[in-house]
Amino acid sequence: MTGERHAFEYAVLRVVPRVDRGEAMNAGVLLYCRPLKYLGARVYLDIDRLRALDPSADVAGIERALHAAAQTCGPQAPAGPAGLEDIGRRFRWLTAPRSTVVQPGPVHTGLTSDPDAEAEHLLQLLVLPTRP
Repeated sequence: MTGERHAFEYAVLRVVPRVDRGEAMNAGVLLYCRPLKYLGARVYLDIDRLRALDPSADVAGIERALHAAAQTCGPQAPAGPAGLEDIGRRFRWLTAPRSTVVQPGPVHTGLTSDPDAEAEHLLQLLVLPTRP
């Protein structure tokens, strides 16, 4: 890739195990870069942290929902309405507000020359456990 920087948009995927309590934890990032025709996702579920928020959380169900969101971003998107759309529409669909256990946060913007590396960086910065 060249050193030219392009605008991108991203959103954090949050897990809200009990919507009534409103407590959330970051579990993934979605990144869309229109000029480079890129839509990607990175997910990581910290099960210990999830259990601290809700000991009865449906871990398998949450993992499936995160995996489905990530799979919708990939070139081998699943069949169905979302998978048939272009990547811009898929990003908008994935980032539309919803009241479910896996929710998108607000959309933010930035500049990058490598959206794949940027998605990895955002995962490290915003999702993975911090190290002392």
